[in-house]
Amino acid sequence: MKNVYVTRRAHFNAAHKLWNEDWSEEKNMEVFGKCANPNWHGHNYELIVSMAGGLDADGMVLNLSEVKHAIRNEVTGQLDFRFLNEAWPEFDVDTAEGCLPTTEALVRVIWQRLSPHLPITALRLYEQPGLWADYLGHPMDAFLTIRTHFAAAHRLARPELSQEENEAIYGKCARPHGHGHNYLVDVTVRGQIDPRTGMVCDLSALQRLVDDLVVEPFDHTFLNKDVPFFEECVPTAENIALHIADRLSSPIKAIGANLHKVRLQESPNNAAEVYAEAPQLEMSPAALDAVAAV
Repeated sequence: MKNVYVTRRAHFNAAHKLWNEDWSEEKNMEVFGKCANPNWHGHNYELIVSMAGGLDADGMVLNLSEVKHAIRNEVTGQLDFRFLNEAWPEFDVDTAEGCLPTTEALVRVIWQRLSPHLPITALRLYEQPGLWADYLGHPMDAFLTIRTHFAAAHRLARPELSQEENEAIYGKCARPHGHGHNYLVDVTVRGQIDPRTGMVCDLSALQRLVDDLVVEPFDHTFLNKDVPFFEECVPTAENIALHIADRLSSPIKAIGANLHKVRLQESPNNAAEVYAEAPQLEMSPAALDAVAAV
């Protein structure tokens, strides 16, 4: 019998401090950006648990009441309204094994505590709507995603074709004066979690790369005319996503991570995804995205 994926969503509110006492204030600000603070700050965390298995005689993979209790007992009940740096010993930086409770480090520890109780295939932890981490059970490997946006206009038309031919291919999108979108861009990177900082890569550096290489050159432009690449390439959502991936791949490698995926949402109904490396099928991303979107 084939596996069936099921997901469960849970929430908890917690505070954390991203600050390395051995570093200067300048170094902490450089690595942790706005999150650097010798005190602490809080988040409304959202956890999505993906599980898989065969169906039992009751037509279920798992009893969802038991799933809910396991998540509450092992995770949310222990973390809700807590200071994460002191909630679990894994985040005690005064020990040799302790690391700071970043999003990616936190989701890894949640896996370690929850996996003995549930057949987990993937975890996703949202720190905020524009920042989340995925974990698939690898000892140190995790995925970190940042979301940003830009507004731009485009026209879908091949220059060698007539207006009628372009409209037959692209419909209304081929109209001569173009049209605009508020694009959402999700950039997912993969890497090993640093044993002390708890980070896959320098988050501030990643955000700067996306701002400098994507948002700044694309925002409030007519892509066909203002971005040289699209003078010859039709700026479909697919081509824009591919171009973003090409622009980001090497710079992200230079800051210590691997570009995993770029997702470009053109409208509520249209999106394109480009994988820069092999997709992680066990992650069941469609299930995670569907639950997160509700």
